Amino acid sequence: MDRIVRLDSRQEAELQRVADKFVAYHGGDVMKALKEMIVLNGELQERLEKLSDSDAHFGRRHAYQ
Repeated sequence: MDRIVRLDSRQEAELQRVADKFVAYHGGDVMKALKEMIVLNGELQERLEKLSDSDAHFGRRHAYQ
């Protein structure tokens, strides 16, 4: 892991709400939901890396770098 994220109680509650909704979307199957989240996370990471690579060609730097 690159960094540790700390959440306040409001953020934790919102994260729990979204997680519950995501698991419900997958029929209550936590493992199915987790597997899809891993795939989605990998796809988003690839997109960010492509954006980062294309920005480097133009000499741009973003806050997430």
